[in-house]
Amino acid sequence: MIRFSNERLNQVFLSWIITLILLIILMIIVGGLTRLTDSGLSITQWQLFSGILPPFNQADWIYYFNLYKEIPEYKLQNFSMTMHDFKIIFWWEWAHRFLGRIIGLVALLPLIYFSFKIEIKKLYNLYLVFLLICFQGFMGWYMVSSGLVDKVDVSHYRLSAHLLIAFVILSCLVWCFLNLNNNLNKNFFLNKTDSISIKILIFLAFLQIILGAFVSGLDAGKIYQTWPLMNTSYFPNDVVIKDYKDFFNFGDRSIVQFIHRNVAYVIFFLTIYIGYFIKKTNRIYLYKAYFYLLVFILLQIFLGILALLTDLNIIVASMHQISSIILIILTINFYYKSIN
Repeated sequence: MIRFSNERLNQVFLSWIITLILLIILMIIVGGLTRLTDSGLSITQWQLFSGILPPFNQADWIYYFNLYKEIPEYKLQNFSMTMHDFKIIFWWEWAHRFLGRIIGLVALLPLIYFSFKIEIKKLYNLYLVFLLICFQGFMGWYMVSSGLVDKVDVSHYRLSAHLLIAFVILSCLVWCFLNLNNNLNKNFFLNKTDSISIKILIFLAFLQIILGAFVSGLDAGKIYQTWPLMNTSYFPNDVVIKDYKDFFNFGDRSIVQFIHRNVAYVIFFLTIYIGYFIKKTNRIYLYKAYFYLLVFILLQIFLGILALLTDLNIIVASMHQISSIILIILTINFYYKSIN
């Protein structure tokens, strides 16, 4: 348990964790908008220190624009782009990277300070979080580099890994906050909970994050923009399944959208079952957390459908991602409260 003898230090530590949580949430939102605006490949270099400063004059802008003109996205897709258009996508990517640097500093400097105030072994989880933040920076560039040669988009596998790591970092920080706020020391993995369905729900929630990244990376939301059927059938009619391997072809846009839709249905019905379970076992202490969870699952499904029907309207699509952030937090919170 992380507790300081000085109560003021406890409050400062809690404020630090909350600040990191808010920054990670903001980072995921900005990252999502960077993807939705097709801005992620506008900066074609990774300059950890010199890249902190944006262009200050016309010569700098021309330099960055010329670098962008060398990649396939410009040559094959955005060849008519003006300098004004380029500046718009550049600022999204620059803000995303700048925020990443801020998060790194906000994570590192207080961690060093608190390391002198408490036993280091009590901060192991936060050292892990910091390492994940550093790795996330590498993964971000690894993702971007996949779209600089031969393709106009980044690898959807790398995109999903990048997003998944962000949600893992967020979940670790939320768990830390819950322990601090409740003055407890619950372990995410080693605990007593008699409902395996809640653990399955967490697994499916993170699986859905990955599938959502696949849908985004493959632009799979731009096909089959109907609901509840995929055009006129339940299963996409442009897919031929010859054996089970074809069903798990995660490079196929139709398959990915189909699985993403149906995992959402599974999550909904599993949540209904969990509600029945906690009602049957009279777990009144879970009612409030369950209510919020169910509401946001319904909202997330609604926003997903609306994003599809509105041809991926950027506001609706962004709200869909913001809702997923809240949903993961509520799922972690519900799991935390279910642990004896």
